[in-house]
Amino acid sequence: QNEINEVPFFDVQLPYELALKIFQYLGKAELGRCAQVSRTWKILAEDEVLWYRLCQEEGYLLDMSISDHSCWKLALKNCRAREHMLKTNWKNRVGAVSQLHYEPGRVLCDVHCCDGVVMAGYSSGEVKLWDTRTWDYRAPVLAAVPGPGGAGALPHVSFVRINSSLAVAAREDGTVSVWSLLLGQEPIHHFQHNQHLQALALAPGGTSVATASGFQVRLESPDDRGFWQTPGTFEIQKLVNFLNLVPDVTGSPVAVAAAEDIVYLLKAEAPGRILHSVYGQPVTCLDVAAHQAAFGIKTFGWLLNEPNQILLYNLETNQCVTKVGNSMGDFSCVNLHSSPPNMLVAGNKDRRVRVFDLRRAEAVCCVQGHQLGVCSVQMDEWKVVSGGEEGLLCVWDQRMATKLWEMHARQAGALRAGRGIHPVRRVWFDSHSLITANIPEEKNPRGSSITEDDPSLHRKYRGVIYSYDFSVDQLAVDSVLPICRSSYDEVSGYSYNIGLAVPYDSI
Repeated sequence: QNEINEVPFFDVQLPYELALKIFQYLGKAELGRCAQVSRTWKILAEDEVLWYRLCQEEGYLLDMSISDHSCWKLALKNCRAREHMLKTNWKNRVGAVSQLHYEPGRVLCDVHCCDGVVMAGYSSGEVKLWDTRTWDYRAPVLAAVPGPGGAGALPHVSFVRINSSLAVAAREDGTVSVWSLLLGQEPIHHFQHNQHLQALALAPGGTSVATASGFQVRLESPDDRGFWQTPGTFEIQKLVNFLNLVPDVTGSPVAVAAAEDIVYLLKAEAPGRILHSVYGQPVTCLDVAAHQAAFGIKTFGWLLNEPNQILLYNLETNQCVTKVGNSMGDFSCVNLHSSPPNMLVAGNKDRRVRVFDLRRAEAVCCVQGHQLGVCSVQMDEWKVVSGGEEGLLCVWDQRMATKLWEMHARQAGALRAGRGIHPVRRVWFDSHSLITANIPEEKNPRGSSITEDDPSLHRKYRGVIYSYDFSVDQLAVDSVLPICRSSYDEVSGYSYNIGLAVPYDSI
């Protein structure tokens, strides 16, 4: 809204629009220097259009229009300052840490996360949601479909999956329930398998669901009117170990299934196709991106000249693009879909975490810090987060190949009882938060001391979900865990559930 019509460019006078067109090729530092030339140039260099474009190019406030801020230069400055603060807090482990608690007497069976919303299934058959973006973490318990016998104990949850619009849970008896995160706590779809499920998949950005039960893979998706249908059912030669839906697919859903040493590409309304098959080389992990699939293969003693590797396949050409790895240990986890472009991170049973550059087909970073195998990994442009079978969480600077910090998620009483240290099977993070889940191997612990009326005895068996918030400016060691917020009004009589209060003068 300035009154400048002509902008002096040395010995010529240019219209304001043309001068703005020239200035749009400058960066932040160049615009700052130009603003010191004259008052006219300062007005031009601080034009909102220029700074809105710079803010969008750096990936900030992408969902906003130019009219949403009165000063885009200040908005860009604040975004960069927040990004620097978050990176510093990540490196120094500055933030708040909390536990997501539910069902004190139940065992955690599976956890999945999407954009800060955590979904957990328990041995009681119940499914719980938390929205960690809110202050109190409160969210509903998703209602279950009553079984054939009416009300009664539900089978324990085998798998849970969640995306931005749907939540899916599969139970041990083969039932699958689908909820809409927008319509409430009642399921919008429900179907039954004759056997328990080996795998469950939910499209990251869509509404398709894939299940594997016995030797059958089934695809479910709603039509344009919202009615659920089964666009594809496939008979597999072997039992499925891993199952993923290909994201960002228009039209019918596409799934990738790994059944022992065979990898299938399953397109709805089309016959299944074998993507990869080498006898005696079982698949140990699988992940799928929009146009690629990455999976680890295990070799045996007579193939010493070909160690364990990760194969990358193009899903459009069905051809192997590259092979990376060459490790003597089995690759236990791989993350392709959330890694930066042309990058891949994988965990191995040899206790190492490797970052691969797919363009060069070689490892650019290899770090070791776990006592047992690695079972979950995720990375972004500068850091890697890994979880181990011994319950250790590690955060690495992948450019420096150094460990920033680590944390043992030991349950209360673990040191006394010798149990309660469960593998970190789920890791999810974004710029400001981190979700980790320690999921026990044994879903139905046995013992004479375990009774339904004394849920406190279950603590060492349960598993735990941790939520880290790095946008809070406090040391993680100063965070008060929920066990330390007790007011001494709980049931007493068991040695490692002593209620504590911090600070102590509040007792």
